[in-house]
Amino acid sequence: MARAPHGTNQPPKIIYKKVYIEGHGGHHGGAWKVAYADFVTAMMAFFLLMWLLGATTEKQRKALADYFTPTLIELKQNSAGSNGLFGGSSIIEKDNYPNRAGQTGTRSLTVPVEATGGIQVGTGDKGTLKDKAVRAEDKKNFEKVGRQITAAIQASPKLQKLATHIKFVPQNDGLRIDLVDNADYSMFALGTTMFEPEADKLMGLIAESIRGLDNTIMIRGHTDSLAFRNASGINNWLLSSSRAEATRQRLSQGGLPDARFERIEGVADREPLITANPADARNRRVAITLLYRKGAFGR
Repeated sequence: MARAPHGTNQPPKIIYKKVYIEGHGGHHGGAWKVAYADFVTAMMAFFLLMWLLGATTEKQRKALADYFTPTLIELKQNSAGSNGLFGGSSIIEKDNYPNRAGQTGTRSLTVPVEATGGIQVGTGDKGTLKDKAVRAEDKKNFEKVGRQITAAIQASPKLQKLATHIKFVPQNDGLRIDLVDNADYSMFALGTTMFEPEADKLMGLIAESIRGLDNTIMIRGHTDSLAFRNASGINNWLLSSSRAEATRQRLSQGGLPDARFERIEGVADREPLITANPADARNRRVAITLLYRKGAFGR
């Protein structure tokens, strides 16, 4: 037994020291679990990205990329300076998107590389706006032709009786000039391709009125439904096409070059003017159509 200090027999004092550790929780704390979960999530996202890159095509990857990029609608929401003081360049610009080199907006779609298009895109020689201007000019010229022919007919005593036989009909493809027969008068001698004297003068007047235009011409011959009663081989098909050709020849004699004629055809009695009575004399006619000038795409 150990001797007590100072020669006494008292037992030694035992001191217990208790140390309290705060802030770590059970098992040395849980902060590492959060970090580990973030790491696992990042790795899973990385492997998912690698899988997508390997399992998709270039077109599919582009679609995925476009899904996470701003669209034109989102850009337009920030236009006209709404995303900052004049952030859209100007509040009065035609294309006032916050354009940058990396963005796709209407400006990058409409202005060509050489930057010569300007705001009025389509006003060039082959542009759609140019086509509209040409059509408007043609329409004005057609109206002028109609007035000239009508005035010339009224001024000539020999042609006044044909005033009711000529009609000007606007069409989607141009202006149609109908020369229509009736029960009392026929433009051609019966069953032939020979113009009556007054009709021949009228054709000369029409040729003079349209000679200065650049529009091409379509001529279509029509007959009534009455059939021929001879064995000469003449029928309504042949008669209608022959009268259309005779009309072309008469216009050509009036100074129109061959390049002006685009189509010559006969349709017999298949397109009657008086549908209720195919045998009506008014179904016999020749239609001369001044066609609109064609645009860049053949319209």
